[in-house]
Amino acid sequence: MKLRLPAFVVLGLVLGLTVGCTAAEPSTPAPTTYELPPRQVRPDETALKVPPAKNGDTEFDLIGFAAGLPSITGSHTEMPAKGQYVRLRLVVTNTGTSSVLFDAMRQLLVDDQGATHPPDEQAMLIKRQPAQFDLGHSVRVEFDLYWDIPKDRKPVSVRAFGGPTITDMKNVNGTDIKL
Repeated sequence: MKLRLPAFVVLGLVLGLTVGCTAAEPSTPAPTTYELPPRQVRPDETALKVPPAKNGDTEFDLIGFAAGLPSITGSHTEMPAKGQYVRLRLVVTNTGTSSVLFDAMRQLLVDDQGATHPPDEQAMLIKRQPAQFDLGHSVRVEFDLYWDIPKDRKPVSVRAFGGPTITDMKNVNGTDIKL
């Protein structure tokens, strides 16, 4: 037995399906950037507005800076500076396709007289900051670097070293980033 529906029912079903299909809201494209909430700058720190810079496959984004710190305090000790502590808050991101061994202790602070200063090992230990870590593909890490420089010097830039790449296995040349 064949079921015969009146024409107005068939027309209603067809229109209902057509309207239902065309009445759907257009899809909204996915956001193209992450929406990260702003964070408070630390009391002794200045927020930096420096464009990101690259060295090899590593991108450096300098976000916070403090100079003239007379001492630092950790969970177990306070340590006075021989001169002044300088602290830089940065984000490093691996933009390459392979992992890179990132050496935080290789990052040099350049002062106003052209001298370079490696991070202070004791300050980095006291503040429990990483010395070296594997930076995987598309991984970003935020941390602090600490230097102890003479009181009469002013920091002007950071010579950043991203780590070895396939095209530069020794990573000899750093990238200077003005503060």
